[in-house]
Amino acid sequence: MLRSRGLRLTAQRQLVLQAVLDLGHATPEQVHTAVREVAAGVNITTIYRTLELLERLGLVTHTHLSHGSPTYHAAGEHQHVHLVCRECGAIDEISPEMLRPLADQLDEQRGFKVDIGHVALFGVCGRCAQDGEPT
Repeated sequence: MLRSRGLRLTAQRQLVLQAVLDLGHATPEQVHTAVREVAAGVNITTIYRTLELLERLGLVTHTHLSHGSPTYHAAGEHQHVHLVCRECGAIDEISPEMLRPLADQLDEQRGFKVDIGHVALFGVCGRCAQDGEPT
């Protein structure tokens, strides 16, 4: 895809894409850590620029799962809604079909098109909820 758009497939670009694929959901900092295991000279600025390029090319996408850095994952993955636990930080996924009735209603009533691939719901996971219950 890069070559077809007149761009080179550099080793750094390949390493960044592979890190995103291997990590599943990863912040730029996590991608940087993974890439530096193979190529120590790659700096964080290169990681951010490469992730932006890969997103423009439709190879990765991002979601904001916290107040910090965006989290990237492969764009070829099935769309999913992220469930983020505020207690332990665990990230789970559910089918976007669970939100389809709400998305359809927002479209019909407001003309608003929900980008389900960027949806993150915050709460407390079952394990943390259970751990927090009084015995």
